[in-house]
Amino acid sequence: MLVRDAMSTMVLTIGPDHTLRQAARLMSARHVGAAVVLDVDADGIGILTERDILNSLGSGQNPDYETAGRHTTTDVVYAAPAWTLQDAAEAMAHGGFRHLIVLDDREPVGIVSVRDIIRCWAPSRRHSTTLAAG
Repeated sequence: MLVRDAMSTMVLTIGPDHTLRQAARLMSARHVGAAVVLDVDADGIGILTERDILNSLGSGQNPDYETAGRHTTTDVVYAAPAWTLQDAAEAMAHGGFRHLIVLDDREPVGIVSVRDIIRCWAPSRRHSTTLAAG
């Protein structure tokens, strides 16, 4: 199975000037754990995750003043739609992160998460376990 089969194509995109509270509200409303941060001035694509927001709050920072841009990961590993889920899982395990922005022709077309991969793998694993037990 390929990344394009598992990824979410409803990508939340925010700017670097969004506050962490604004980002958290948008992420919560859309039930996503990450947002793509587009900085048109820096011509870059980054990612802000729920963990980034949690780390900021945990260190006592004010989510109404802290901006997404200050907490965005810009050294991002990107996936391609044609990657296998195994490729994506290995990249996540190697990098220690749970989300990959999926780029097609240098444009974000989706996000794939560990949860997306598990959802795709779990049915086949359950089926093979049932067969082995029978």
